[in-house]
Amino acid sequence: MNGTEGISRRSFLRLMGVGATMSVLAACAAPAAPSAAPAAGGEAAPAAAVDGGKLEVFSWWTAGGEVEGLNNMFAIYEREHPDVEIINAALAAQGAGQGGEMKALLETRMIGGDPPETFQVHLGRELIDSHVVAGRMEPLDDLYAEEGYADVFPADLMNVILYDGHPWSVPVNIHRSNLMWYRPAKLEAIGASAPPASWDEFFEMAEALKEQGIPGISLSGSNGNGHTMESILLAVYGADGWPGLFDGTISWADEGVTRALEIMNRLYDYAQPDFLSQSGVDVNDNMINDDGPLLMISGDWLHGYFKSKEFTDYKWAASPGTDGIYLLLSDSFGLPKGVKYRDNAINWLKVCGSREGQDAFNPIKGSIPARTDLDPSLYDEYQLSAVEDWKTNILVGSLQHGAAAKQSFLLDYNLALNDMVATRDVASTQAALVVAAEEAAFGQ
Repeated sequence: MNGTEGISRRSFLRLMGVGATMSVLAACAAPAAPSAAPAAGGEAAPAAAVDGGKLEVFSWWTAGGEVEGLNNMFAIYEREHPDVEIINAALAAQGAGQGGEMKALLETRMIGGDPPETFQVHLGRELIDSHVVAGRMEPLDDLYAEEGYADVFPADLMNVILYDGHPWSVPVNIHRSNLMWYRPAKLEAIGASAPPASWDEFFEMAEALKEQGIPGISLSGSNGNGHTMESILLAVYGADGWPGLFDGTISWADEGVTRALEIMNRLYDYAQPDFLSQSGVDVNDNMINDDGPLLMISGDWLHGYFKSKEFTDYKWAASPGTDGIYLLLSDSFGLPKGVKYRDNAINWLKVCGSREGQDAFNPIKGSIPARTDLDPSLYDEYQLSAVEDWKTNILVGSLQHGAAAKQSFLLDYNLALNDMVATRDVASTQAALVVAAEEAAFGQ
């Protein structure tokens, strides 16, 4: 990053909501009887010798692209530590919010004094609010000094990682949330050559597509579509207004929130016919189907999913109304206090933070490394464009993925939006969000 980025980076740091920025979100859980991790090629890893102990890794990486990336990091770890048994405790992201039910299971393990060696987290609020403040995590100052992370993670990202002067997790990647993935052939069907730059343009296109029996957008009817909604809010408020939603300066009763909810509510009229029964990879697969929609608002993990399916008939752009803004999140791993095999956990964090580990994980996942010394020959057209956007766009943190607001608000946000899918009642949904913001005590 260069000196021309200072103003936009400060805008990002403001949104994090606590003076010196912070890290992270707790999120995932172990199945009742976890099994050995698969190796890089997707086959089950051989049973490891028990004298090296175990490494239990919680994550929600169970979909195409992310599974392969995780396996690649496991393969690096296994090469360096063949005597350690790896337990891949990945569980699909079910329930409200990113990670869903996994967070409840993780919370139970953490409170009960039986933490996994490490777990997937997002940079931002959730780990801090849930576990760091409660004294359940170890600071990683010694690891950062030993590995020289401050020299390879951008200075402004380090500001996000630090809380109370200490790093609490190691970022594996950088994701962008506010992306529009679209099918050029669907644009051609209505004589358009470019995707919608605003939501007004989208509705014009969607109406024309509807006349031909083509859905305008892929949505889920079972999880509230908080991801899509955050991009709509960002389009309404822009990068300058975005922090105000979480620092108490903009009320969730504001007319801008009303406008965003009205856009979200209207989108359901242009979704795929069976959207009410769909969630998870079903929504992703809609984009691959011949009778699928024009577009989907998703993070660049969808790019990794498409690559895992060898699907190539798609392009990308910033979600409508958000060009020049990078709505970011970052997957990372931390070190709980009291783990059974602390050295194994630290060695896993070293893999996560290494150039080799990040270059093994991110090309398949669809994201870009948190490190600045990536090997560009390993990355595709989208990822190289994301590297440039990361340097030049205004950075703001994702609400849906743990960066912008505490977990209590995020859960209420998703529940309110889930209710709106059924009721189509904007006023009651906004009233619920107002209550959620009051309970979250934004700005206090």
